[in-house]
Amino acid sequence: MRESGGGVVVSVDAVQDALAAEHAAVWTYGLVSAFIEQQAAAVADGANAHRARRDTTERWLRDQGATPRPPAAAYLPPQPVDSAASAIAALIAVEADACAAWRGVLERTDDGALRRSALDALTVSAVRGTRWRKVAGVAPLSITMPGAAVG
Repeated sequence: MRESGGGVVVSVDAVQDALAAEHAAVWTYGLVSAFIEQQAAAVADGANAHRARRDTTERWLRDQGATPRPPAAAYLPPQPVDSAASAIAALIAVEADACAAWRGVLERTDDGALRRSALDALTVSAVRGTRWRKVAGVAPLSITMPGAAVG
């Protein structure tokens, strides 16, 4: 944790973790695009949303004097992606990971603007994850506390 102007406590590490989740989401949406052509518009929307969130997050980090961590060369989905079903499962997982990362930001800052941004990111990922769960026929469709550890 560190202090920024006005005594606001934020965690740059938590934002870096959220950035890592956004990098993974962008990569995953690119990976699955070849497997779910019937959902091409939804895949493009998800990719664009995560790209925009990634760019905004990188700007926030630079504004704080931090160097945004670069993306990994590749990411490991929960199972090999070789069909529409496994592609959608990868999207469900990456949206859940984004929820967890942005919830981590919420839990580690009292900066109002950052909290609003993190809550928006968590909410949008939760909604997108619910949509993918619906496409996959996974129950329950929605998660009670998106981003919370499952215990």
